[in-house]
Amino acid sequence: MLKRLLIATVFLFFCDIAFSQSSFILSRSERTKIHFQLIDNLIIIPVEINGVTLSFLLDTGVSKPILFNIIDSADSLKLKNLETIYLRGLGDGDYVVALKSEKNLFKIGDAINVNQDVYIITDESINFTSRLGVQVHGIIGYDIFKDFIVEINYSAKYIRLNNPKTYTYKKCSKCETIALTLVNNKPYIDASVTTNGNVVPVKLLMDSGGSDALWLFENDSLGLVPDKDKYFMDYLGKGLSGSVYGKRSKLDQFSINSFHLNNLNVAYPDSAAVSFARKFKERSGSMSGELLKRFNIIMDYGNTKVTFKKNKHFKSSFSYDKSGIVLEQAGSRIIKERQNSGKIKADETVGIMVVETYKYQLKPAFKIAELRPNSPAENAGLMIGDVIISVNRREVHSMKLQEVNAFFRGSEGKFIKLVVDRNGVIMTFRFKLVSLL
Repeated sequence: MLKRLLIATVFLFFCDIAFSQSSFILSRSERTKIHFQLIDNLIIIPVEINGVTLSFLLDTGVSKPILFNIIDSADSLKLKNLETIYLRGLGDGDYVVALKSEKNLFKIGDAINVNQDVYIITDESINFTSRLGVQVHGIIGYDIFKDFIVEINYSAKYIRLNNPKTYTYKKCSKCETIALTLVNNKPYIDASVTTNGNVVPVKLLMDSGGSDALWLFENDSLGLVPDKDKYFMDYLGKGLSGSVYGKRSKLDQFSINSFHLNNLNVAYPDSAAVSFARKFKERSGSMSGELLKRFNIIMDYGNTKVTFKKNKHFKSSFSYDKSGIVLEQAGSRIIKERQNSGKIKADETVGIMVVETYKYQLKPAFKIAELRPNSPAENAGLMIGDVIISVNRREVHSMKLQEVNAFFRGSEGKFIKLVVDRNGVIMTFRFKLVSLL
């Protein structure tokens, strides 16, 4: 992970520009391409800070880079000019204590900023790695989008940072370009939703840092409420200030000009968890990863516009958990694996025998972190803290967290057999997936 950055000549070339303003500059060409991982509808990109390569969530909903989960890299990062500040994010908790560090060297592809502020959260409990199953050390958003025209290609899994002065838009008859409103360095678009038979105009945060499709803030006067017979309470996600719960439901239609998506998932977060987000009175909610990934997008903050083009994910069905289980990666388990199919060995006394050889490895442990009340999993007897060993006879130690979660998003009536470790006791549970919508 550690990688030393920058020879002296490069640093001197940029210092006279970058120290006067905190901005990214392309060091070699007019654009740079960065491949990303798409994990649970979230974009994870490599970011170098002071010569150390880390993994960051690309989040259009944050205005400054935030670091966490850096215990192993803290010394190498050489963070300086530290001062204590307080951050507030989604969740039902309070403000989060953080340290502000100035004049850091950031590198993303060929884009460099030698004067970047970053906020460090030292609370080890604030860590998104466990819920995503991959290492995530921080979040970055506005500081990238303000300096470039940013192409987000969800289908090919890359972003491209383009110099706004030389970028040329291609003609695109299948695209929709709409106005972008920036409020507190966050991007909002105007769209519409059809709910309970009514078309309602909405202003939504474009939130690439959220994995759901759509969040709407309940508003009786606008009709932004779930059908009373078609919703259930659920865990919605984890923010800087704690967990977020709310109502999951279905929406008749979501529209961006001529683009329409029908029968999509929607969530209505608990008002207390999003009280800070609702300070922008015009905001109706958020358009997040499961919606955004259906488009290839060009974000142009300088010209306050955004361009959408349908991609291969556009017609993909909307799924959600039907088991009631929320998993997290919690440490490791020691796994005994057979190394080969057996070696034939000659023995003077017994003749020929087969010798099996094994190896022991540390593999991720997936633990039940949340359990929806009265869900199929809870009714079957599963409990928070149970460590999953296998799902439908497939051992999970060879799988990624998202692959395990995919079992629980299957069709209604699908049979699930779980083998778990509960405090050292191996137990087996069976249940069927139930659709509540």
